Amino acid sequence: MTTRTFLFLLGSSRADGNTETLSRLAAEQLPAGTQQRWLDLRDLPLPDFEDRRHTDGHAAPTGNAATLLEATLAATDVVIASPLYWYAVSTSTKRYLDHWSGWLRAPEADFRQRMAGKTLWGVTALADADPEVAEPLVGTLRNSARFLGMRWGGVLLGNGSKPGDVLADTGAAARAKVFFS
Repeated sequence: MTTRTFLFLLGSSRADGNTETLSRLAAEQLPAGTQQRWLDLRDLPLPDFEDRRHTDGHAAPTGNAATLLEATLAATDVVIASPLYWYAVSTSTKRYLDHWSGWLRAPEADFRQRMAGKTLWGVTALADADPEVAEPLVGTLRNSARFLGMRWGGVLLGNGSKPGDVLADTGAAARAKVFFS
């Protein structure tokens, strides 16, 4: 049996927000010994993505991009933990996903082949009672998984605005307990 390794990518613009709280609640339910790596995209800023497909191509990533590529490829399960910002993922999360385009063409990364078969998950907190407003975020992640031949784990939604609010969402807490099973 393959040991699962979870990469949690925190895409909030603040520390200890509702999305991170909900992610940690779900992660507590993982079996003992499951490897977890938590990276905060605020600590690993990426430059805006520049599409170089039709010019001089994409070089091997360096710096924070290399760190994120290595962590992404090392995981069996990638968890995008992004609050819902204007009906989509946060800026830092979108920038990370944009860099996937370059990694697809980076020398020796074999990104598409190495991502196939992994599982992509999402966790998000939103300040709206209607979960349908998160559909653009869900679609972004689901379609990204499909494009790379990844399994789609789904999105764990919770409601909350100011830090800690999500803990009052008893439905989200219940879903977190079984989300990764």
